[in-house]
Amino acid sequence: MAVSLVASVFFAALIIYSGVVHTFMATTDGLSEVGSFVAGLFFTSILTTAPAIVVLGEFAQSSPILSVAFIGALGAVCGDYLLFWLVRTEVSGEVEYLVSHTGAKRLKALFHTKLFHRLLPLVGALIIASPLPDELGLALLGISKIKRERFLLISFIMNFVGILVIGMVARSV
Repeated sequence: MAVSLVASVFFAALIIYSGVVHTFMATTDGLSEVGSFVAGLFFTSILTTAPAIVVLGEFAQSSPILSVAFIGALGAVCGDYLLFWLVRTEVSGEVEYLVSHTGAKRLKALFHTKLFHRLLPLVGALIIASPLPDELGLALLGISKIKRERFLLISFIMNFVGILVIGMVARSV
């Protein structure tokens, strides 16, 4: 995971210094919505978070910041939902199986407490709002058995806030 994050940051720095972002923005002239959506889509994965932050920051400097955050959040929700669906359908059952077959009675008991199931969505939502990759937050939300509609709303709000903060920071630098 650390190698992926370092590679992502390196790739983002390469994008900044190569001028690819400016070329991309010139190509999508008048279509910042498309660029914001695509960057939002890539805002979700550990491999593409840093480059997406760069692109979203650039769009926020030249386009209405609320528009970039809104459309970027829509893209991020699409990416998040794909990962959420994979965690919910493929991974959460395996985690439950591992916990139920572990010898650690305290770990089993922790997984069945109300506090645990209430904290998982909160921690997952905070991770989604942060510039950190969403995979861990999505895994926590997938394991928590949160309803799809609630997940989509949380994902949109948290990504909107995260992208809005990125845009405000980009404008202030």
